[in-house]
Amino acid sequence: MAQPETDHAKGLLLTAVGGMALTFDIPLIKLAAGDSWSILMIRSGATFLAALLVWSIWRALSGKSVPPLIPGKAGLAVAALYAVSAATFITAVYTTSTANLVFILAFNTMFAALLSWLFLGERPKPATFLTMLAMIAGVAIIVSDSIGSGNLFGDLMAACSAFLIASAITITRATGRDMGFTALVAVLLPCLLAAVMVGRQGFHVEAPAWIVFNGAIVMPLAFFCLATGPKYISGPEVAMFYLLETVLAPVWVWLIFAEQPTPRSLLGGSILIVALVAHSVWQIRAGRRRRAARALRRPA
Repeated sequence: MAQPETDHAKGLLLTAVGGMALTFDIPLIKLAAGDSWSILMIRSGATFLAALLVWSIWRALSGKSVPPLIPGKAGLAVAALYAVSAATFITAVYTTSTANLVFILAFNTMFAALLSWLFLGERPKPATFLTMLAMIAGVAIIVSDSIGSGNLFGDLMAACSAFLIASAITITRATGRDMGFTALVAVLLPCLLAAVMVGRQGFHVEAPAWIVFNGAIVMPLAFFCLATGPKYISGPEVAMFYLLETVLAPVWVWLIFAEQPTPRSLLGGSILIVALVAHSVWQIRAGRRRRAARALRRPA
């Protein structure tokens, strides 16, 4: 297998593992049963300590081959984006429904496509534009269900998270740097902010073991894989794997907590998923046609 194809396969495997791990994030947050600042402090702190431990062991065993924690100015920008997205995500968990949150987070695929077009010159195909229009319609239906219900702020926080993650993916793709640890150490900032708020408001988590497991194991695995993926595959392709959370997180929450999505949320989410799956299938087929065309042009 040629090196570009090997790298692409590696990127797909990494992001698939990361996307699957991410589906357990929201259920574990809810199982911990705590207030938002306490949850953010433990989750971020555990992730930061786990990242430092793994990085230190990796460096001790392999020397200079370990990826840097924050690779230059681009790494600082990516770290800042992931740090803010962690805060907006936790806020959204506590201010909107799980279904609304994960459906809107799926919009990061289209954000990534737009940012890649604006800053990387990767112009989307007409099919991508059609998918964007369908996704805008789906998100509009979801948000319309929240107007007057108190969930609009949470929906806006979910949209902010989607945009911030897409921005981080785009920068990583543009630089080609390994940002696997950057996404993990970035959580130090929201951890410190949450610690200040916990000091003022008090600490409350009923089952801390769940959130420690989430922060120390699940989140490092998810974000290391998802943050490394753009080194090998395109931003929109990486963002596609966030769809696993869109599909599975509401299922886990429904099974554990009996939290049933509203009809409008299901309708809007269905439009999002169908549009993205159709777009993914189109991308795969288009890629196969391009590879077949290149193979035919090669001299024997």
